[in-house]
Amino acid sequence: MTDDARVINVLLVEDDPGDVLMTREAFDEYLHNRLDVVTDGAEAMAYLRNEGQYADAPRPDLVLLDLNLPRRDGREVLAEVKADPKLSAIPVIVLTTSQAEEDVLRSYQLHANAYVTKPVDFDRFIEAIKQIDHFFVSVVQLPGGERPV
Repeated sequence: MTDDARVINVLLVEDDPGDVLMTREAFDEYLHNRLDVVTDGAEAMAYLRNEGQYADAPRPDLVLLDLNLPRRDGREVLAEVKADPKLSAIPVIVLTTSQAEEDVLRSYQLHANAYVTKPVDFDRFIEAIKQIDHFFVSVVQLPGGERPV
């Protein structure tokens, strides 16, 4: 992250503890943006809608979404987010191990903003997270963090 880049709120929706740990390490060591983590699709929707324990959660500027999740899979979460006028402007990056063409195609049909296959190598994983962060913090302009009424 460059000194003049703004800090953004990122929501990671990931059930694999190892991937959560690596992502947290990337954020702690290199990125310094706020990272919140939920571990299933139902929890993701509660967070995004400020329900229950997430009543005071910040609106994320970016969502990193795994596809294979318990309780509600990532495809369902993506479809709900993009169909909800209060959430649809939030960029959603699918970050998953799947390289299946049907997953890539379906994610874009559901209006994912990008599809990134998780590298299995630690250094490459960290680099992928850094590249995503750089693009969404330093290159593109994100919608404001205000929650629509």
